[in-house]
Parts: sequence; C-alpha cells; structure tokens
Amino acid sequence: MEKTAIVIGATGLTGTHLVSALLHNGYYTHVKVLVRKHWFNPRPGLESVIVDYSDEATLRTLLKGDALFCCIGTTIKKAGSKENFRKVDFDIPVRCARIAHENGVPQFLVISSIGANLYSRNFYLRTKGQLEAAIEGIGFPSTSIFRPSFLLGQRQEFRLGEWLSKYLIQLFYFLLQGRWKKYRGIKAATVASAMLKVAKKDAPGIAVFESDAIQEIGETPR
Repeated sequence: MEKTAIVIGATGLTGTHLVSALLHNGYYTHVKVLVRKHWFNPRPGLESVIVDYSDEATLRTLLKGDALFCCIGTTIKKAGSKENFRKVDFDIPVRCARIAHENGVPQFLVISSIGANLYSRNFYLRTKGQLEAAIEGIGFPSTSIFRPSFLLGQRQEFRLGEWLSKYLIQLFYFLLQGRWKKYRGIKAATVASAMLKVAKKDAPGIAVFESDAIQEIGETPR
C-alpha cells in the first residue's frame, strides 16, 4: 500500500535528516515537503511545494497523507521577537495539525524540547508546553511528541549560545547519568531516525519521548 509522509520544517537541522531518512527507507512511497523557498533538488518520491503557512486554503489542499512530521523551530533571536517566535513555533504547527486532522491524517509527530512545560517561567519552554497541550487536544489517532536535548549537527547558521551549551553538555557527557541522562546532547540524525521508527509503528494514543528514549530508539538497529 502506498503511503504519503508530509514534512513541515524540512529545511532545518533535523528536518533535512528526516527527509533523507524517509526517502531512503522506502516505507513511504511519497514524501511531500512544504517549504517557504526552493530548497530540495528534484528526485523520485519527493514533492517539494513552496507554501505560505498563513494561507489555510492552500494548506487544506496539501496536508493530506498518512503522517505529518513537524520539525519546525526557530530562536527568539532569529525570529526577532517573542511574538514572531510564537508564530513559528506555535501557530504554524498547530494550524497545520488542525487542518491535517480535519483532512483525516491519522498520525502527527512533532519535535518539542527537553523541559517543555505549560507552566514554565521560561518563555521558550512555556511555548513548547503550550504547543504540546494544543496538539494533544486536537485528537489524532496517533500523536508522538519528541523532546530532544541540545541538537548536535552542522547548522546552516551559527548560534553562539547553542554552540557554547552544546560543548558544555558534551564536556560533561559521562557525568550526566540517571535522571540527568536525558540532558545529554543528541545528534539531529538520531532524532530523525527515531521519528521514522516511531512513525512506522503507528501506535495509537499519545506518546512523549524524552531525549534519552529518543537516543535509544534512534540508535537501535532496524
């Protein structure tokens, strides 16, 4: 049976790894990526569509398939303000999820963040917590939320704060044991691998995967 995967946030660090994994795995015969500018070169099985995420009518025609993967994420610095950050990290995922659910897409998989908390004093973590709550309330037959720690990999842009945090995390990697293990840095490729493996299981209900669980799933041989 032919299956279609839809990816939003496909041009980011994890998104690019995910698209590559989807295309090479073969579980999905059609991979549809929604992007805001031309990014991917044409190849069999890949459909790249330039889209305005505020255009709900167009989104309604595109968000049709078997699973919607959300890898969208930015920083407050890059977005320019907390308001713009929320538009990217909350409004777009929730809008796309709502429309996809209305279109009958049965599965939604989204990247949140370690420490996401609806009641956090930290704006970033509170926004991620609000995102999770909103997604859970939509009612997909299968919802998977991934909370990775610091993502490791080669980004298109340099983020000083993230770069410093990443190396501090790696420096104390083996000291992070037990309940602190989930704070270890994790490769974006590992997160992408875990998302695909979880998607293929298509388990019903809502599942939340902390970073250490993502690491284990992503590195487990297929």
